[in-house]
Amino acid sequence: MPRKSWREALATYANPATLALLLLGFAAGLPYMLVFSTLSVWLREAGVARETIGFASLIGLAYAFKWVWAPMLDQWRLPLLGKLGRRRSWLVLSQALVAIGLIGMASYDPQTHLSSLIALAVLVAFASATQDIAVDAYRLEILGDEHQAALAAAYMTGYRVAALLATAGALYFAEGFGSTAKDYQFSAWTGTYMLFALLMLPGLLTSIWMREPPAPPHIHVAPPKHGFFHQLLAISAVIMLIIAVPTMFIQFYQSDLVAVLLGDVSMQELLYNDRAFLRAMLYSTLACVCASGLFWGGLAPVLKTAAARYGFFHQLLSVLLLIILLIAIPAMVTQFYESDLMLLFQGQISLQELLYYDRAFLRALLYTLLTSLSISSLFWGGMAPVLTPINDFIVRYRWQALLLLSLIATYRLSDTVMGVMANVFYIDQGFTKEQIASVSKVFGLVMTLLGAGVGGLLIVRFGIMPILLIGATASAATNLMFMLLVGMGPHLNMLIVTISCDNFSAGLATSAFVAYLSSLTNLKFSATQYALLSSIMLLLPRLIGGYSGVMVESLGYAHFFLATALMGIPTLLLIIIQWRRDKRQARPETTPPAVEQA
Repeated sequence: MPRKSWREALATYANPATLALLLLGFAAGLPYMLVFSTLSVWLREAGVARETIGFASLIGLAYAFKWVWAPMLDQWRLPLLGKLGRRRSWLVLSQALVAIGLIGMASYDPQTHLSSLIALAVLVAFASATQDIAVDAYRLEILGDEHQAALAAAYMTGYRVAALLATAGALYFAEGFGSTAKDYQFSAWTGTYMLFALLMLPGLLTSIWMREPPAPPHIHVAPPKHGFFHQLLAISAVIMLIIAVPTMFIQFYQSDLVAVLLGDVSMQELLYNDRAFLRAMLYSTLACVCASGLFWGGLAPVLKTAAARYGFFHQLLSVLLLIILLIAIPAMVTQFYESDLMLLFQGQISLQELLYYDRAFLRALLYTLLTSLSISSLFWGGMAPVLTPINDFIVRYRWQALLLLSLIATYRLSDTVMGVMANVFYIDQGFTKEQIASVSKVFGLVMTLLGAGVGGLLIVRFGIMPILLIGATASAATNLMFMLLVGMGPHLNMLIVTISCDNFSAGLATSAFVAYLSSLTNLKFSATQYALLSSIMLLLPRLIGGYSGVMVESLGYAHFFLATALMGIPTLLLIIIQWRRDKRQARPETTPPAVEQA
């Protein structure tokens, strides 16, 4: 990317797309916090058990696996709303669903309708994750690589402001409306969530107002070979199969069918008194009815695998298959481990005893069956829509893809692992909650946004790779400031300096990294590839971050911060290697391979 003058760099922030990303970032930050930290406070204030609140946090899986259904946003334009364009139609749909979901949440008191409230929170989470996918794809397609850092900075600014408003602001509103920890008032939370549903309006209007980015030439609308009701029947049948088949096995397992086979219970007693067996028969009937569609073409819109084009329901089927695999494979391994299978190999129990009495083994067989059915779809193209964007990335970069993925996986390792224990460290140092909150919310937010803005400016002026290197270096080096703070006790001024430097470097690094990820994506699969790469970015840091407490216990805080700083060294080496490769490739080629749209 050629260098530009400071005036040209500043001009990137004057583009109308920058304002659009600012408002879209605000719309993205609101629901994320409202279904996590703020919802947890609401539930606890309403007297919901901690265990239940912990299970409710699993709503976050919608964000962790958003790349799974991202291909649908790349390949399909919505009916009716599709007149707005491929990206704007998904944005309008997801933002409308978020607003509707928040209004619905405001209507249910967790003391009396907890299940309904959680169900609506799940809807908001999935709609919000879909909005994130669409916003990232819009940002990638609306302007070129030289503008991506500025767009990312604007998005981050809107997102952080909304996150602050949806956490501290929401708690302020709820308390102002009359609900406290000692005196819970459902009406106060109703007013709060209704207010935030209304705050989705600026983002929705932005999606309607802004221009649609040009679509790559391969995007098309699938020909209407199958009627609407035929398609609706097909997708309903697939969803029923996915629900009915596992539930059928579970209900058969919970029934007294084994007792009938052993002669302890009669068939009449089983039919009259065993509700689990009756439910199993119901789900068996549903599965058979749905599967029978395979013989008369009812599932043709879903199972059609003519390879060149993927219809909406083929996309949906591939997403469902991948979700099943992501759940079934770990569960299969876990259940086999918990079963008595080793005792069978050792000759201590018989196969009949294993099948009759070992529930873990039966569950393992169920997950094995689900895994096998899902994998078998690879041979007739069922998962092709999901795998195609991944295959494109590997084909474009070949062995270099391994280097790029290593760089992506380790770039945020240093600061993410340290950040897991940051708040615990502040408490252990003797800082008060008020000091931590004021410094992290005020100085932290301002410095993060300032770092992101400066990063966007520097990238336009000097290019991506130099700022990527500076951001990685600063993110690792600021961990050493925490090491200095260890021996100073609750020194407030040093805490302000440390958090300010750490958040500034994090904003700078994030801005550079978003621009770099954007340059790696193929616009044919912009939503899918960016969602996948951004997920890889947090996978390794989150896994290692889970052991940060163990590291602190064994190393102490000073050596822990030093170790996290040293974790940044491999990333620096990878950036230097990739930078040198980019320079060599740029000499003979006019178009870098990272931005080819083949």
